[in-house]
Amino acid sequence: MTAARSHDGPGPLRRAGRATGRALRTPFTGTARGIRKATHAHGAGESGLGKLIELHAVNGAGDVMITVALASTVFFSVPTDEARGRVALYLAITMAPFTLLAPVIGPLLDRLPHGRRAAMAGAMLARALLAITMSGAVATGGLELYPAALGVLVSSKAYGVVRSAVVPRLLPPKFSLVKANSRVTLAGLLATGVAAPIGAGLQTIGSAWPLYGACAIFIAGTFLAFSMPPKVDSAKGERRARLIDPQDHPHLPHLPHREEPVRRPAAPKRGRSNGEKPPKERPPGLRSVGGSVFHGLQANAAHRALSGFLIFFLAFLLREHPMAGQSAAVSLAIVGVSAGVGNACGTAVGAWLRARGPEVIIATVLGLALGTAVLAAVFFSTAAVAALGAVAGFTQALSKLSLDAMIQRDVPEEVRTSAFARSETLLQMAWVVGGGIGIALPLNAVVGMSVAAGILALGAATSVRGLLGSARRGSPHPRVA
Repeated sequence: MTAARSHDGPGPLRRAGRATGRALRTPFTGTARGIRKATHAHGAGESGLGKLIELHAVNGAGDVMITVALASTVFFSVPTDEARGRVALYLAITMAPFTLLAPVIGPLLDRLPHGRRAAMAGAMLARALLAITMSGAVATGGLELYPAALGVLVSSKAYGVVRSAVVPRLLPPKFSLVKANSRVTLAGLLATGVAAPIGAGLQTIGSAWPLYGACAIFIAGTFLAFSMPPKVDSAKGERRARLIDPQDHPHLPHLPHREEPVRRPAAPKRGRSNGEKPPKERPPGLRSVGGSVFHGLQANAAHRALSGFLIFFLAFLLREHPMAGQSAAVSLAIVGVSAGVGNACGTAVGAWLRARGPEVIIATVLGLALGTAVLAAVFFSTAAVAALGAVAGFTQALSKLSLDAMIQRDVPEEVRTSAFARSETLLQMAWVVGGGIGIALPLNAVVGMSVAAGILALGAATSVRGLLGSARRGSPHPRVA
């Protein structure tokens, strides 16, 4: 009997169990295969870009989990008047030190080019540990929550700086940096959109559960960071970039430029016989490689400042004065979804345009954002706020992709990676400044929208003329394809 059963194969119950198991696994395995196929398409799998896309999706999902936990604790769990004081305290304790630390993050990581995978993994692991640390304090809102939140903020920005420096090293053949950054950014946005409702669902179980989810996500990201190809850690041919040109600032110590001619190339140099090294070459600054990059950075700083301003100002404004017929949470969700959709559309349009004429694109979207902010100040309404959020997300994404294209086009390859890291640090600082302005303002809609328009007007005044002038003169470097 036993032999006969073995020849007949497994019994009907076992076959049914296996069929059920396959049916349950198929949606998940099929989805995983589909995601992997999309992230590894067009040579991204062979170059390693697919791994970075997946890592950035993990980063976005983990960050939004922590955001959900902190928002429910610091913002939604107390009355409006107390919420403003607690959020102000949160910003003072976290962003004031971050303002001092952010300028150090880029140069510090720039000195560790051989440890980029370890740096990204460290940023993931640090946030996993900090999420567990915050899980004990998130229910009470104790002061110990704030140092941990500062650590999460610094780790997140450190990851962002390293990620910007890594992308150029993972470009597949015939793959533009604009397209690569579009894929990475879009993956992060999609992961954020998926993880946000999951985090809200975990919040209903308990205030610490979104943080448990964030911890698990960041631990997975720690291992994923080390799975990227070793060339991420290579610094061959790279030098550190400066954001200013010492020739424009005579009071700074001056080192000889690498292109300065040597007066007597054949004559022996004095002091060389005793092993003295020649003077160090001065790395070119962003201003020394063309005005397009510098003015593009100014315009993008205005967009980032607007983003930080709108996040904090509208959070308070809509908490106290929700949209007509909506709760505060729903009002904030409407603005947040509008900004997310706008950001995704800007990313998609940037990949389609491939930064043809990036100077004109940056000047145009800055004018579009400025015009929308002015209309929101004059005709403030629910639709105007949602429209401003969508336009701000769209223009910020498209402007950043165009800036990346100009850095790729105009900055020498030997300092390009460093330029990405340092420009990202400056943009993060602009976001902090904008957020601080949003906290300090009174909750007056017209005043707030007027300040938003003023931020963009200042950016336009300092950058648009230079951008359009550079576009008319053209670039000696080939356009990004």
